[in-house]
Amino acid sequence: MQFRSVFAVSLWLFFIHPLLTAAQPESRAANSLFPVAIVELFTSEGCSSCPPADALLRQIHLKQAPSGQLIVGISEHVTYWNNLGWKDPYSSPLFTARQSTYASRLSPEGAYTPQMVLNGRDQFVGSNGAALDRALLDDTKRTHFDLRILTSTLSADGVEVKFSFSGHTSKPLDVVAVLTDDADRSNVLRGENSGRLLQHVSVARSLTKVATVTGDVEKSIHLSLPEGFQVAANPGHHLVLFVQESHQGTILGAATASL
Repeated sequence: MQFRSVFAVSLWLFFIHPLLTAAQPESRAANSLFPVAIVELFTSEGCSSCPPADALLRQIHLKQAPSGQLIVGISEHVTYWNNLGWKDPYSSPLFTARQSTYASRLSPEGAYTPQMVLNGRDQFVGSNGAALDRALLDDTKRTHFDLRILTSTLSADGVEVKFSFSGHTSKPLDVVAVLTDDADRSNVLRGENSGRLLQHVSVARSLTKVATVTGDVEKSIHLSLPEGFQVAANPGHHLVLFVQESHQGTILGAATASL
């Protein structure tokens, strides 16, 4: 299933985008003064309705929303378009399965592209900026915990990360680490987007549960690099870290840092 919402995203960018402000300096992106909103975009280069959603994610990623949150986007490319003329080079069964888990809980219509999920709780068509704005406003009424990336060092052997979590929960929370490419692009040769140059931001290359937390803690972890992850690549990479209720429930805290 796919949706065409170019008009919706255009309206949102016209009315809301001027209010977005860049999160500067980078230390603010890593340990925001504001709650962090994780926006997961399930997309595919084989889907002709996805480029407007990709464009919306590029506009909002690492910006402060009018409702106050720092928006951290994650582009997760699914696989179920791959047999329709074009194999998405950034797609992974991991992201397809993650979307399916969300869909079983959040989406009566099932999985589709483009689909956005905000903080593991609200889902909507990925190019619908008005729906994103409403979800961000609703998110301000919810509890957020303080998760901070204290250090993160990238090398050919992987990423060494030290993080802290502040808060107390009745149930353990999953700590999930995502390694992303800051930007990717493809010249699509076949399929629905044949002949187009597609551009993506914050493209997930790996997504791994690395720990569980229930209260105040500092931890160190090692992340292995995914296949094909170019350490010296330009324009670079980010680490995204978030805490999430089990079974892909609500995301309650997050941070990001450049690598």
